[in-house]
Amino acid sequence: MADNIATSTTGIARHGAARLPSVDVDSFNIELRDEDGFLGDRASKGAFRKILDRWRKPLRKSGEDPFGDEPSDKISKKKLDEMLVGEDTEASAVVHSAIEEFAQELAYVTRRFLNTKSWAGTERIVVGGGFRESRMGELAIARTEIILKSEDLKVDIAPIRLHPDSAGLIGALHLAPSWIFEAHDGVLAVDIGGTNIRCGVVETRWKRAPDLSEATVWKSQLWRHADDEATREGAVKRLVKMLKDLIADAEAEGLKLAPFIGIACPGVIDEDGGIEKGAQNLPGNWASSKFNLPASLAEAIPEIGGHDTAIVMHNDGVVQGLAEIPFMQDVERWGVLTIGTGLGNARYTNRRRESGRDARKARNNSGDQKRDKKAKKAKV
Repeated sequence: MADNIATSTTGIARHGAARLPSVDVDSFNIELRDEDGFLGDRASKGAFRKILDRWRKPLRKSGEDPFGDEPSDKISKKKLDEMLVGEDTEASAVVHSAIEEFAQELAYVTRRFLNTKSWAGTERIVVGGGFRESRMGELAIARTEIILKSEDLKVDIAPIRLHPDSAGLIGALHLAPSWIFEAHDGVLAVDIGGTNIRCGVVETRWKRAPDLSEATVWKSQLWRHADDEATREGAVKRLVKMLKDLIADAEAEGLKLAPFIGIACPGVIDEDGGIEKGAQNLPGNWASSKFNLPASLAEAIPEIGGHDTAIVMHNDGVVQGLAEIPFMQDVERWGVLTIGTGLGNARYTNRRRESGRDARKARNNSGDQKRDKKAKKAKV
């Protein structure tokens, strides 16, 4: 385990950099506050569950709660989605009421972000995180956009295009310069969360789409570290094993990996690879000055395919948003909000705009997304 944080981990880019190959990261992990505390707490996964519980209380008092005795924070997203469109109109009304109140909260929080200097001029916001995976999440996002547009705020809001689990890995491609893809088929990516650690081989499909719009997760592994009460050292050891297994799988399939690992991690990432703050949900003390994840991985996996391993780590919200770069070429300034344990956030400015076929493809994809949103609204 590497305790020396001066260990060289990459010659490609700084960790947590504001300047990436295609975009400038104008801000990330902003912690706005109001009189009640952190704004992100008003639009998190936990906030929605508290709102749902409040709408259940009147029914619970009369003994007519359609959800029975099940705690609000234990009801699955799948069950809530089923209730939303089911025959029990009272249950459906409860979920609809919670969605509406949550959308009002998300609109308030989004408005506050848009009023900050670093978010000024934002043209589009994509919403990711686990909450986005559900139908109720999609409805809350759509309702938030309607609320903001009714106030004449000219900003588009849409669910992140990819599944959040895939976006957290595919976004890591945009931490690396494009030349690294020319002679390789894929890269290793890591998405670290407060409950899970996910690793994957991201197939770039660069020759088919140089803008990486067709990149896909070829294979991935998931470990729920929260279930194992893991230590920090145990988590790193498990992560190294997962990565080595994926390297072996890629070699067996003839998939040529670039000597690069992109990491998405909660918190404020220092340029040396340390974590300044925001990693309190990870196993052990990841913000210790004696711990450096990129250095530890570089020591454990010094080479990939006979070349020195380059590693770049950035905030997990930033990386998830980066997966949208190919589809954001028709705007200049855009952001991401990730609804999970907290509210992740990042704002970007495109620096390198695609031209010709790729730009037309981005505009067409953007139009397809808007048409899909309208179709979904028509079904509600």
